[in-house]
Amino acid sequence: MRSVEEQLARVLTAAVRPAPVRVAISEAQGLLCAEEVVAEQALPGFDQAAVDGYAVRSVDVQTAVDAQTAVDESTVLPVVGEIPVGSRQPRRLQPGQAVRVVTGAPLPTLADAVVPLAYTDEHPANVTVRQPVPSAAFVRRTGEDVQTGDVAVRRGAPIGAAQVGLLAAVGRNKVLVHPRPRVSVISVGDELVDVDRTPGQGQVYDVNSYALAAAARDAGAEVTRVGIVNSDPRRLREVVEGRLLLSEVVVIAGGAGGAAGNEVRAALADLGELDLTRVAMQPGSVQGFGRLGPDEIPTFVLPSNPVSALVVFEVLVRPLVRAALGKLNPHRRTVSAELLTPVASTKGRRGFLRGQLLRDPKNGSYLVQPLGTSGSHLLASLAEANCLVVVDEDTTDVAAGEDVQVRFLSQRA
Repeated sequence: MRSVEEQLARVLTAAVRPAPVRVAISEAQGLLCAEEVVAEQALPGFDQAAVDGYAVRSVDVQTAVDAQTAVDESTVLPVVGEIPVGSRQPRRLQPGQAVRVVTGAPLPTLADAVVPLAYTDEHPANVTVRQPVPSAAFVRRTGEDVQTGDVAVRRGAPIGAAQVGLLAAVGRNKVLVHPRPRVSVISVGDELVDVDRTPGQGQVYDVNSYALAAAARDAGAEVTRVGIVNSDPRRLREVVEGRLLLSEVVVIAGGAGGAAGNEVRAALADLGELDLTRVAMQPGSVQGFGRLGPDEIPTFVLPSNPVSALVVFEVLVRPLVRAALGKLNPHRRTVSAELLTPVASTKGRRGFLRGQLLRDPKNGSYLVQPLGTSGSHLLASLAEANCLVVVDEDTTDVAAGEDVQVRFLSQRA
């Protein structure tokens, strides 16, 4: 039986990273930047007012007196115009003058400061300045944020809202990114029917293709849910071969063990080696992995049980998708938490048990409440879980109050 670490190492060495593509910045969110984005212009591109007020030469207001009754006459400046936001008309300020400006407006030549409206009497013709301001006060200087030639967004940086905004601010409408890996999800089984049909005797709904497609999408992939393929070897081979040409990862749910596993392996034998094995984990011990097709596309065969399939996806497939996205750490966050009720696990297998992670209101430490039992068929408890409780292979029982390692699942609203 192969350890989880051994299987994960085999999986991660097979990650296929799609070639970088150039996309509109509106489509880049959530991806990794694949280039050094160098600013071709300064940000801001011109000296501009940071507040509504009056553009002045700071030397002309240094004698202003901050008093309610006495104001030096030298702080009364003629207002020689107004500059709105977006003005493209150059203005030149003469000594001893002021120009009314609004936030974001370009400063006139020679102005090196802005006097906020609150420091003045706001007179439209001859403004009285009641408080001095130093040079550069209330001014956004040219290049204060980004200088020409600076790297605005670095290669490998995740592109979030701030990075999209910065790309727009430096005039980039497109950016080179590592695209989302394409994942194809296939369900195999003659007993399966789609959710828009009523199951007959011995039939069940196809849960896996929907659940695993959602899991792949959550991991950051571009997903194609192929849906149900029956166990006919020729048809299965034809579908898988077609998806290998269009995917960086192929996930087949069903046919991981027993006679069904042998049939799947035989049907795909001439596409490459598919290793059906047992991994020391619970649930999801019986599974398969190989690199199929001329491009050696990572291909998984997961258990038909939906909980087992989702846990295997979480432990092994999701890290591969994250690695293909270019993430330096493809793994979920793990923390230590105090167990609220006892749990049992199978000796010799690493247990991944559903749980609800909580915070102690007294000290903020983590607590975890196991959900349901360890039964791999209990899908409802997985739907309630926000974490997996990880129990080591050599441990069978963990008492309440002991600390366990907990792996985060998707954040819940």
